[in-house]
Amino acid sequence: MTIEIKKTRPGATLPVYSSDLAAGADLYACLESEVRILPGETALIPTGIAVAIPAGYGGFVFARSGLSVRMGLAPANKVGVIDADYRGEILVSLYNQSGQVRTVKGGDRIAQLVVLPVATADFVEVEELSETTRGAGGFGSTGR
Repeated sequence: MTIEIKKTRPGATLPVYSSDLAAGADLYACLESEVRILPGETALIPTGIAVAIPAGYGGFVFARSGLSVRMGLAPANKVGVIDADYRGEILVSLYNQSGQVRTVKGGDRIAQLVVLPVATADFVEVEELSETTRGAGGFGSTGR
């Protein structure tokens, strides 16, 4: 699969897979000056790129596990969704869940982009839904 990418800012870095079998390609901060994120705060970090996700797919922005676990920085919305018809710059809202001020610099790897097939559905209102063993049980109703 080929994904067309447009740089929207000077100095932007194209996404890169860090290993041969990586599912996600690293997204990089495109900043002229560093951004300090206080504990419990969120900062919108530009990547300097826009992508053309093919029809039938979505781009999903996930946390980088090392950044999240070691530094406490992860996307505020947990998973960002890039629709196939979006052509604007990819921005990552990084939330500082640590107890320390964190700094993001230009060129830092800040998230990862995973391209996945998506299905769309026709939603039809009905009076009743089919019965299942689980029924309406949620939040731990199926046990451990």
